[in-house]
Amino acid sequence: MNNNYSATNLSVRRSEKKIFENLSFSLTSGKLLKLIGPNGSGKSTLLKALIGLIEPETGDVIFDQESVLMDQEWISENICYLGHKNTLKREFTVIENLHFWTKIWGTLDQIDHSLKLMGIEYLRDTPVRYLSSGQTRRAALARSICHPGSIWLFDEPTVGLDEEGLSLLSITMKSHLDMGGIILCATHVNLGIDQKYITVLNLADFSLQSNFEKRGW
Repeated sequence: MNNNYSATNLSVRRSEKKIFENLSFSLTSGKLLKLIGPNGSGKSTLLKALIGLIEPETGDVIFDQESVLMDQEWISENICYLGHKNTLKREFTVIENLHFWTKIWGTLDQIDHSLKLMGIEYLRDTPVRYLSSGQTRRAALARSICHPGSIWLFDEPTVGLDEEGLSLLSITMKSHLDMGGIILCATHVNLGIDQKYITVLNLADFSLQSNFEKRGW
């Protein structure tokens, strides 16, 4: 089935400052939206609005012709979100962290596969506090891809990854797209995915110029 996930005329304000306005996009199954733009242009803010952590001032989010804006039940079932924080318990082992989340999601059978995809099977019994930053990010990604949702929202997922980790992430993301998944990814890194899968959205095009004047943009 070819799904469609879109946003129309989104505007978001935080405190007294409007972050972006009149932002729209449309994605079908098997496509990746790469979010770029300078710091402060709203990449993270957009992702948080899509998962209901920030309520837009205007606009709507649509999935297959139905509004899903701020619909937490739909969001929890259909969207996998990985932000800047890895959201892992440092005192728990990698496998304990994944077990906790996959038990909630009903995807316990995905743990071994996700660890293999991220190349960290050998770290399964290691407490997170002993992992390097790159290993921790891989564990967070392994946790995230166990989510049953078809829409992945990743905010700078490559931070801390070495060349091997980036390659494994690229392979995993492409596989998700080939299976009909949808990805929104905030990054300036070359993901190693064929351009036929990718649309680029520059958040600076929807942000107020005054947001960047002091930064020299």
